[in-house]
This record gives sequence, structure tokens and C-alpha cells, in this order.
Amino acid sequence: MRRILLVLLVLAVAIGGAGWLLRDQIGLALFRQMMARAIGSDAMASLPDGLHVGLCGAGSPMPDPRRSGPCTAVIAGKRLFVVDSGEGSTKTLSLMGLPPGRVDGVFITHFHSDHIADLGELMLQRWAGGAHTDPLPIYGPQGVEQVVAGFQGAYLADRGYRIAHHGPKVVPPSGFGGQARPFQIAPGGPNMTVIDEPDLKVVAFPVPHGPVEPAVGYRFTYKGRSVVISGDTAPSARLEAVARNADVLVHEALSTRLVNIQNEAARRAGRANVAAITHDILDYHTSPQAAAAIAQRAHVRYLLLSHIIPPLPFDILEGPFLGDARKRFSGPLRVGRDGDFLSLPAGGTAIEHSNRLQYGR
Repeated sequence: MRRILLVLLVLAVAIGGAGWLLRDQIGLALFRQMMARAIGSDAMASLPDGLHVGLCGAGSPMPDPRRSGPCTAVIAGKRLFVVDSGEGSTKTLSLMGLPPGRVDGVFITHFHSDHIADLGELMLQRWAGGAHTDPLPIYGPQGVEQVVAGFQGAYLADRGYRIAHHGPKVVPPSGFGGQARPFQIAPGGPNMTVIDEPDLKVVAFPVPHGPVEPAVGYRFTYKGRSVVISGDTAPSARLEAVARNADVLVHEALSTRLVNIQNEAARRAGRANVAAITHDILDYHTSPQAAAAIAQRAHVRYLLLSHIIPPLPFDILEGPFLGDARKRFSGPLRVGRDGDFLSLPAGGTAIEHSNRLQYGR
């Protein structure tokens, strides 16, 4: 037995030593395989026909290692749309296997900085990643023209560098940037149909996020499946009406209990600005409990919470964050993280969850 153990030990040392000596070759082989999968495969091709919704950013302006800035991906058939473009969300979109070069349009809910911070990068990556000859359509309420023009101006020098370096076949000059597609909407005014096609309908509706005006949410309907995205909002009867019988409601969520702990810490530390901000944000967001009650009354089938405030660095905080929200909503409820992905195949009622991030964020 001692001889057998000795032989096994020698073999283990030898194998480990060989692995150490060959670590560069092993690393390169793994990298080649990873690149072949990442670049050579089409993750969207394997999706069933239907409506799919993923969180390319489940966070807020507060730093959270599990959550980029606000961003929701919606796939209708084979068309990829993005709602809001928060900080870091373009990279998250790519890590989810949803190439920015495939984005067909962007929908902006409002013009808070955390919802538009990555818009310039998304426009650039879509242009360079897809050799598009037309700018990226960017839908939003009145004022979206100024936002798009600002990013266009900021990236103008970069446009010249890219064309000079890669050539017009790779980066066609006519495809640079975005094209604003504004619509008029007012608080208390009618809903606005933004896209109306035989299989796809996108409706914008006003939400209360004062003093931010305009602010909207969106409802996507594709072949009988539907998802509603709240945008930033206080509890809204209008949203509840629009969300009636939706398959999925993606709703923002702020825990008053946890934000009050932040506020107390800021006051004790003498951080007057942080204390003021953590006090002020309480009145124009929605608690998880209120979002759950809205989903229940609207007969929503699945509630996905996003724009999570404050950050939740530990899983154990999900309980205090939710409070009694699970008691208020009888369907599946998930505290969103980057990569969360729901598939709603056409012609059925199934809602299938997965997480498309490979790196455990």
C-alpha cells in the first residue's frame, strides 16, 4: 500500500509539473476554443421564435459588481432591441452573447444620466461590429434629439479615426452614430404607439418620476407574448393598467429600509450630499413590495425586479430587500442580476429563466 501511494504521489507531481511547464500552451488552446465559440457562434440563432427579455444592466448609479447601469434587452423573433443604455451595459450585452452589432433599435425611458451613459459606446459598437450603413434608430420622448446629437458630437473625432484606420467597407461613414426618433408624450396624456407591425407592437406610456419629465415605460407585444418595462417610476396606476395580463413585468425596485440605512451612515459620517441624495430618491421610485402588489393586481405572470437600489453585494440581503414582496405576488419573482434572461416562446405560455453571463457576475 505504501508503494502504491508513493507511485501515485510521484505521478501526481509529474503531471502537475508537466501542466506547469505547458501552462502557456494550455492557456492558448483554451483561448482559441473560447474565441471560436464567442465569435463563430450565433447565440440568437438557437432561440425559439418568441419574445425574450434579458438584463444587460440591473443596477443603478450606485456601484454594484453584479449589476451594470440600467439596460434591458428585448428580442422579438430575430430582432434585438435595447431599452436604456446605462454605464457598462454594452460590454454586458456582449458577454451575454448578444452582439451590439445586431441591435436594431434603442428605446430611452428618460434622460437621467445613468440611463444614457453608455449610449455613445453602444452606437459605436453597433456601427463597427455590424458594418451598418444606416445609423442606429434611437426612440425616446421629446428631448432625445439633443441627447443623440450630444453623443454624436463627442464621438465625431473618433469617427474620423475609425474610418481612416479601418476603411469605409468596415465602418461605412453613413452608418455612424444614431438617428433620433422622438415622440410626443405628456404626463396624463395618451399612450404612444412607437412601432406597429403585424407581429410586433411597442407602446410607450407616461410614468411619474418627477421632477423628471418626460419619463416613460414601454410594452412590447410579439405574437401574443408581452413584456412591460417600467423605467424609473413611483408606484403608477397607469403602469398597472398597461401591464394588465402581461407575461413579464420588469419593474424598478428601491428598498426604503436599506436606503435609510445608507442615509443614516452618511449622516453619521458627515456626508451631507450623500445624506441628501439618499433622502431625496425615496419619493420617485417604487419599493419591491409595491411592485409586487402592482404585478398581482395586474395579473402579471412573472415579476423581474431591476434598477436595484441599493446594491446587494451579498445574497443574504435579498430577504431584507424584498420585505414581504413574495407574499404580495403569487407568481415567480426574481431580484434581477446582469445576465438574467427570460424566454417566452410564441404560441405558448412557458416562461423559461437562464443566466447568460459566463463569468458568474
